[in-house]
Amino acid sequence: MTRAVCPGSYDPATNGHLDIIGRAAKLFDEVVVAVLINKNKRTLFSVEERTEMLREVTAQWPNVRVDSWHGLLVDYCRENDIKAIVKGLRAVSDYDYELQMAQMNHQLSGVDTLFMPTNPLYSFLASSLVKDVATYGGDVSSLLPPSILHRLNLRLAERR
Repeated sequence: MTRAVCPGSYDPATNGHLDIIGRAAKLFDEVVVAVLINKNKRTLFSVEERTEMLREVTAQWPNVRVDSWHGLLVDYCRENDIKAIVKGLRAVSDYDYELQMAQMNHQLSGVDTLFMPTNPLYSFLASSLVKDVATYGGDVSSLLPPSILHRLNLRLAERR
């Protein structure tokens, strides 16, 4: 069985994330969407909330499962017999950072990273940008799955 992991903070998951996950699901027997826990990041949603939302929106792919992890991604890969990391690239600026991470991950564990160019519809899309726009009342409905949009709107209303 070929396994890959799509890691990220997913705060919140966007249509761009789902595009990469769905395309990876066609290439691998199993894709694990790993919500990475980064104590240095202030998130809008808890790990549990992000995991729950991702389970809802990835249910359409039977070979996708959602998990969370605190620590080195390569340790997660080793513990779960995962040989590939799938990363979406929006722009050349993503490549510079992701290449360093890929080389480090390979050096540490032998796990390979596969870069998947994002769909041009989502090349500008980042969770942080979506949160910023939504905070000021901008329409982000075309950028998020409806269930995540609903939860984002509820969370932002709680904070007003």
